[in-house]
Amino acid sequence: MKQVEDAEILQKFGIEKTRNEAFNLLITKYQQKIYWHVRRLVIDHDDADDLVQETFVKVWKNLANFRSDSQLYTWIYRIATNESITFLNKKKLKNNISLDDVSSELADSLASSSYFDGDKAQRKLQEAILTLPEKQRIIFNMKYFDDMKYDEISEVLGTSVGALKASFHIAVKKIESILINND
Repeated sequence: MKQVEDAEILQKFGIEKTRNEAFNLLITKYQQKIYWHVRRLVIDHDDADDLVQETFVKVWKNLANFRSDSQLYTWIYRIATNESITFLNKKKLKNNISLDDVSSELADSLASSSYFDGDKAQRKLQEAILTLPEKQRIIFNMKYFDDMKYDEISEVLGTSVGALKASFHIAVKKIESILINND
């Protein structure tokens, strides 16, 4: 099946009778990428599913106001990232725990997840990533797993490219250190 261009999706969304078709095309194009982006942030499959649904509800409600200042892809990623951060912050507040404890809880969730099908090395990598501060973890995931360019990540997070490069470099060094020292 041929990949539909964002411009075509936006054009169809602008027409009342093809709006649902356009949204279905958008979901088909981006749902899996967004799911894995969110899943790497919140770890739990059910939480990720809920957040992806929330993300696309927000996309539906706001797509008519999309100004094309950024790519559709980065705009959706920004919504998904913000939804994930909000979720993690609420979890932290609800349980009255620190972000480190949330990371520990996420690591426990990863270890017991029936949806995690990675090998031992993948699990070690995920556990190392969970030790990173939230922003470094998000940057690392977007660069390493989603293969996003720094300018795209900059659009999503509203951070300068230089700061992103520094954060990514620091994150890589921390992860390397953890993986080397835990062998």
